[in-house]
Formats: sequence, C-alpha cells, structure tokens
Amino acid sequence: MIIEPGNEGRPSISTNHWSSASRRSVLAAGLAATLATGVATPAQASPVDKGGRRGPKPAKWHHHLRSTPDKLHWGGFPIGWEPGLTMRSGETVRVDTLSHQGFTNPAIHPRDYFGAFGVKPDEILPDGLAFWETLPERQATGRQYGGHILTGPIYVQGAEPGDTIAIDILDIDTRVPYGFNNTAPTGGVMATFYPGWREGDAGLDIPADIPPGMPAGVWPDVRTHLYRTGMYRGEEVVFFADDVIIPTHKFMGIIAVASPTGEFIGNTEDAAPPTTGVQNSTPPGKFGGNMDVRDLNVGTKLYLPVFQPGAQIFIGDPHSCQGDGEVSGTAVEHSLAGTFRITLIKNVETELPWAETDDHWIMMGIHWDLDRAMRIAVEKTVDFLVTTRGMTVPKAYSFASIAVNYHNAEVVDRTQVVTGYIPKSVFKNRR
Repeated sequence: MIIEPGNEGRPSISTNHWSSASRRSVLAAGLAATLATGVATPAQASPVDKGGRRGPKPAKWHHHLRSTPDKLHWGGFPIGWEPGLTMRSGETVRVDTLSHQGFTNPAIHPRDYFGAFGVKPDEILPDGLAFWETLPERQATGRQYGGHILTGPIYVQGAEPGDTIAIDILDIDTRVPYGFNNTAPTGGVMATFYPGWREGDAGLDIPADIPPGMPAGVWPDVRTHLYRTGMYRGEEVVFFADDVIIPTHKFMGIIAVASPTGEFIGNTEDAAPPTTGVQNSTPPGKFGGNMDVRDLNVGTKLYLPVFQPGAQIFIGDPHSCQGDGEVSGTAVEHSLAGTFRITLIKNVETELPWAETDDHWIMMGIHWDLDRAMRIAVEKTVDFLVTTRGMTVPKAYSFASIAVNYHNAEVVDRTQVVTGYIPKSVFKNRR
C-alpha cells in the first residue's frame, strides 16, 4: 500500500510492485548472497526436517540485542530513535523479545496477572518486569502508541531509502515454557469492528461478562488461555489439552522497518494520522510490521524496503503457535528470542514485503478489504513471474491460478494479509 502526498492520508493501491531497478532481476541482484565485504561468514539457518524439528543450532551471533527497557518501544515504530544496535550488512544478531501479554497493563502487577494462571514468580521474565515498571513514564510522555512490545531499532550501516533489507531467520527459541491465547464472544473475526461484520451478526457462545475480581479483566480458560510448552518425543509442542498436543511453529508476528516520513497506515481506511506522529504497530503495511505470517519462521528470508537511513528495524509480537488467519485475534503469544542475519542490498527497490523459503517465493497482499488483499497478492505474483521468470502476463496469470496457493495469513488486524506461495520445484532452472 502507498499513501500518496496530497491524498488526504488515504492510501492508493499500486500494481507496479517491482521497480525498474528490480527489473534487472531481483533474483540475480544478490538476494542470496552477503554483499558486505570483510564480514565474518554468517551463520547458516538451522536445518528443518519435514516434521518441523530443527537440526544443529546456528553458529555464535555477532551481536545480542537484549530486551531491556531502553531497547523497547510500546506499540509503534518511531523514526530516528536512538539505535538499540548498529550493525554491518551480513552480520548476525540475537534479539530478545517480550510478549505484550501480562506486561502492558499498568494497573496490575505481572506477578498478579501471571499468578492467576498458576505461573510462579521465578517463571516471569525479569526484563518484562523492568519494562512494566516504565509504563507510567511512557504514558506520561506520550510514548505509548499501541499494544505490542518491540525491540529495536536496529540500524544497518549504509542502508538508505531505495535499498532493500534481507532478513534471514536463523533460529527462534522460547524464553519461558508458556504462552497465552485470547478468546471472546466478539473477538477476532467475530468483533463488531471486523471488516465483514454486519448489524445483527451473532457472537460465539462464550460468556461476555467477566466475573468481578478477575485480574486485568481476564477469565482463565474462558477469555484467556495459558498453554504450557515443552518437549514431547523430541519435539517442542504446545500442551493444548490432555489428549491434544500441537507442535510449536515459532515466528515473530512483527518484523518492520521505520515507515516513510509523514505516511501512515491506520486500522481503518479513513483513519486520521496518529496524534503521536508515530506509526502504530497494529496495522501492517509496506514497511512490514504486524504481518503475522506464520511461515516467517526458521529458514525463511524476508525482504523489506528501506525508507529511512539505517533501515531502523523493529522486531516483536512473538508467537509460538498460530494457524493461518489468527482468527480469535491472537496466536499463542509467547516471549521468544531469535537469531537473524541482516543483509543490505544496495540500489534495489522493493515496494512491498515478500519472503522466500527453500521451496517457495511468498508474495504478500495487504489491504483493509480481504478481497482486495487477495487481488494485490495475485498482482504481485503476476509481476514477480513476469519480471523474474520471463513469463508473459497471460501465462503468469494462468500459472497463478493452477500452481500458486493463497492463504489468509492474518485477517484480524483490520488491515489484512494474504500470502501467495509460488513453488520453486516446478522451474527446471530453479536456484
């Protein structure tokens, strides 16, 4: 999505998703290689077998960005903020992240919140407690922009507007053995603010009135569900119920660069610019952000455009398990730590986020309307096939219909995301 100057803050939709610079061939422009010189060989992604189990851990990272209060931001992507870290292209970084669950309500101490679910004090992350202590000061100084806790920003030396950042996701680990999912009768796709809601739509058969005395308005195992995680037969899983075990599928719901100056994406199409002047973290956009694409996990490479000097990367909204759609409104919200290799690709523009795995190129369509998000994802697919695989537009459109799978990555942040999976295996000359 693009917000054009003078268009009263309303975005227009571009169908020219690959710039002229990219038409030199984004695949041949060094996307798979580290472009920086004089940098130690970066770690390789952990091998992943068909069951989702990881192989050996990656090598030691170059930097460790811890989630201390001075490196955390509450629900937004401020431009030009003091760097949490500055790194060179091709280097690796370990990033600690915090889930917002239990740490963002100044009215209830995290020990009380987590204690309502049986979490012991020594199972609560100290950096989460330290962040919670700063909430009043952040609110008083106007530094609360939304609900997520974000670690950053990471500045990449030499990154300038018009470049592309490639982020290899090398490893992701759980920091605590539990996470949370939320349900409500009118939450997620059932919410009255959901784009598909109509007057008279019924909610789910979930109690609406929370009993008095529940901390922070939670209702354990009714409105808020704690799920323990651990190892089962050599695999990390979510213990959903006594007879239900779900493999974890860890990923960061938010990976973003600082957005263009003066351009904002709102929760709704006609939303006014935020009074804080800072892009809120809830709606995703061309800067990435709250995409909630579950396959941005270990072994995936994400491409983001650069809009500000240094790119200014923020990471957060960690999830240990989520289905496509995230239909209740949240995943298993779970504090994680991830290792990333960040590579700068000079003078190659990427207008919208996209990703790559060993098996697929993943195109993304983002819009408030789900049908429009699907259309954009298809347009991006066609453009990609034309500009990088040499197809004609008619052939690319045909290919999109018979070979590409489209998923609703997330449909609950008002601004919705559709992903199109282009299989590499069908191309004889695949990389």
